[in-house]
Amino acid sequence: MWLLLASAPAAIAHHSFAMFDQGQTVVLKGVVTEIQWTNPHAFLHVQVADATGAANWQIELNSPNNLRRQGWKSNSIQVGQRVTVSIHPLRDGSHGGLFMSVTLPDGSVLGEPAGAARGPVNVPKVD
Repeated sequence: MWLLLASAPAAIAHHSFAMFDQGQTVVLKGVVTEIQWTNPHAFLHVQVADATGAANWQIELNSPNNLRRQGWKSNSIQVGQRVTVSIHPLRDGSHGGLFMSVTLPDGSVLGEPAGAARGPVNVPKVD
């Protein structure tokens, strides 16, 4: 019983992923401008060329602890690298999303292999 009560604040503190459209996949190609290897979630910032010039996308990753367990290191991705990133975009249309995978310049893939750089995908929503 005590263990259940002790874990309740951590469960309550975690945010929902409802802000991401998990029925959509967007593939971004750009240059890494920043990596935030921080808790509770790491973030990847990628500058992507668009019709107005360039937009900086903020991509939410897992926690550094979970990323390490998945084989990442804090230097797995470097500022200045050209990358291809697959994300679930933010529902509000702003430049951000939930990380699925990243393809590095050498062709290696970090993240969910099923989400790797396969192009825009529209997946039907399941109610």
